[in-house]
Amino acid sequence: MRTHYMMPEGMRYSSLGERRRFYSGEFDSEKLVSWMGDRKIGDTVFAAIIGRHTGIYPRKHRALANTTVVLDDLSDQKDLRNALLDYLPEGAYYDRNIYRDRGKCTSCARLSKCNKCKNFLGQELAFDIDPENVSCPIHGDLEEKMRHHQGLGFCSYEFDVARRKTIELYGLLEKKFSDLRIVYSGRGFHIHVLDKEAYVMSVAERKKLAAKALEKNIPIDEWITSGDMRLIRLPYSLHGMVSRVCMPLSVRSMGSFDPVRDKKVLPRFL
Repeated sequence: MRTHYMMPEGMRYSSLGERRRFYSGEFDSEKLVSWMGDRKIGDTVFAAIIGRHTGIYPRKHRALANTTVVLDDLSDQKDLRNALLDYLPEGAYYDRNIYRDRGKCTSCARLSKCNKCKNFLGQELAFDIDPENVSCPIHGDLEEKMRHHQGLGFCSYEFDVARRKTIELYGLLEKKFSDLRIVYSGRGFHIHVLDKEAYVMSVAERKKLAAKALEKNIPIDEWITSGDMRLIRLPYSLHGMVSRVCMPLSVRSMGSFDPVRDKKVLPRFL
């Protein structure tokens, strides 16, 4: 049964036809490769959630609709695009872990113990600021939203707080790191830390950073920062729940960024 989440005006679920048009003619894999830098597609594990939240999925993938499909055999941009066109996912992701040999992970059953494995080289540090984690004077906190089956819903007020908190967090992080990237995730924001020393930070060090952010009232997802959740949304992909493109943004543009009207994040089908 499809859940209808509360979202700002103009945001809606994308149809399968719209997803197909986006990935066939608009998905910018060249910009993605440039954004990824030293990380190669052939060395990266990707993933897709096909229709878990929207209930919209290709009939041939019905058995996989509510699962996370791991794409660990992609070699290049063409393979990635073809996989996205095949699954037409509501969300596309990549694994932040860096492996000595990605192939050795394919049949591994200890996916939650990567940092104890000799094949594990590190993990990209990231912060996830989502609007549903913001307490709203109208819609309440996340617990109240969950009671009303709106755990992924959000309003313009909540989004604006998440936007301002992302700017605040960026300011804190740039005192310690030099290679920071903001990505509009479709609903909230991600801050990626690509400094080489950040990749080898321990779980304890990551949790300490997360705690500092929470002390500042910045509503981050601790699982992402600590490393428990390895997947993060793929830049330049389509967020099928809100029909917005996941777009890298400069911190200078964040002050006036409006995802409802900003053409940078509007797919052509809108």
